[in-house]
Amino acid sequence: MTRLFNTGGPNKPPQHYSIDPFARVNWRELRMLIDAERYFVLHAPRQTGKTTLLNAIVERLNAEGTYEALYVNVEGAQVARNDARWGDELITAELLEMASVLVPKSWLARERKQLAMDTVPGSRLRQVLAEWAQHSEKPTVLMIDEIDSLVGDTLVFVLRQLRAGFNVRPAAFPQSIILCGVRDVRDYRIHTSTGEIIAGGSCFNVKVESLRLGNFSEEEVRALYGQHTCETGQVFEEPVFPKTMLLTRGQPWLVNALARELTEKVQALQDRTRSITLDDLEDARETLIRRRDTHLDQLVDKLKEPRVRRVVEPILMGGTLSGSATEEDRQYVVDLGLVVEDVHEGTCIANEIYREIIPRVLTSTFQQDLVRRVPTGAYVLPDGRLDFRGMLAGFQQFYRENADILGDSLLYGEATPHLMLQGWLQRVVNSGGRIERNYALGTGSADIFVRHYHRECGKRVEERFVVEVKAVRSHSSVETTVEDGLGQTAQYADRCNPRESHLVVVDRHKRSWEEKIYVKECVGRVPGRAGGKGWPITVWGM
Repeated sequence: MTRLFNTGGPNKPPQHYSIDPFARVNWRELRMLIDAERYFVLHAPRQTGKTTLLNAIVERLNAEGTYEALYVNVEGAQVARNDARWGDELITAELLEMASVLVPKSWLARERKQLAMDTVPGSRLRQVLAEWAQHSEKPTVLMIDEIDSLVGDTLVFVLRQLRAGFNVRPAAFPQSIILCGVRDVRDYRIHTSTGEIIAGGSCFNVKVESLRLGNFSEEEVRALYGQHTCETGQVFEEPVFPKTMLLTRGQPWLVNALARELTEKVQALQDRTRSITLDDLEDARETLIRRRDTHLDQLVDKLKEPRVRRVVEPILMGGTLSGSATEEDRQYVVDLGLVVEDVHEGTCIANEIYREIIPRVLTSTFQQDLVRRVPTGAYVLPDGRLDFRGMLAGFQQFYRENADILGDSLLYGEATPHLMLQGWLQRVVNSGGRIERNYALGTGSADIFVRHYHRECGKRVEERFVVEVKAVRSHSSVETTVEDGLGQTAQYADRCNPRESHLVVVDRHKRSWEEKIYVKECVGRVPGRAGGKGWPITVWGM
């Protein structure tokens, strides 16, 4: 049977194309922590392979025979919330059930029914772990998955029970415990049912290490896709690999989802003699974004949280973190996988697919309104080319009429001009093109690169347009903003070689629209480059 690309649940190598999970972590370091009787954390964004790794660790340790290892997923106890006794029962029942599956010959599996009856409600987890460690012929190791799904008193209970048993390990408690989730336990702020706030480290201060599972490298993406080629003969053309990395930054779910779309969903590619091209990949990217599978839907749902908005909103505008955004906010959004801290780009949206889907989600209501206002083919000339100047002129008038109204309705109100423009361009460009967006903290602008396609003499021809969006800051003037923007736009144009380059300057100061609205033709030069080509740039005041 041909294997498939996996986008749901742990990877099973007989069924799914797989990267060796131990190649993605420092197994020597991890094994040393277990041997040294350490309790530690493994964390990473959702659907990056954490559960697959934990299952592999359990299987390896049990196969080696040195330890008796067990895995338990505690997500089912989330419903208990502040009912710690109920949470205790749910977790203990799941642990005993997993023992019968993973270590069926162990004392714990044999005695699980009796343990369920004999242990005292409210401390069952600790008692079961103690009994397991004392009766096992080998030191015990426990993996607890989805630890950060627990809420309130249930989470406090689990962490305190593990802490209480720490001092009697390994004779009377597991030698090593790995907590796994999206966030590092030390970053938790736990609210008890009485309103008390407990820092995660204070109730689990036995934790000595925190390991983070990373994304795929390009070599791993090539190896993963290469397995499909080996088994089916279908080739991924060379440009597909670096482009996949640009789109996903190696995020495992996205890497697999793109490949699954290409190899299972696209009818034409069911013919395995046909190579998978860069155009096929771009189409798959667009399909994923429009369909918004569960992984993407869960991720963008986080945009509604105030602590996420405080970080993401300034990124959309190329600004800096506001005073209301804390270091904890920033770390939370990094842990979610929405944002990365790149050496070259700074703090930015994690990958191109997330970068594309976030503005679409934030302007979804606005987009529905545009369906009535602007036909899909608006600003498309009879020969198929795009009237980009006409499109920006149309937006300039639309912004003048609607900025105040829409600013109150959009979730990210401060980013209203940037989101409105991207929504407007998306509606029109959907007639036959693509938008690539580039924004990060501290850049002072948001870059938009538009590709539009039409046919000439039976061949597809690409038109390129660059748009730079800058807001006039409270401490700056319109003139200074335009001057800086011309240099940034020229630099962006120098990379993209567009047919037209545009600079949109948004002035949110209290001035009349007659003062704000203007169009002028300028020339921008790449900063730091003496002489050389100047780029003609149209400046649109708003």
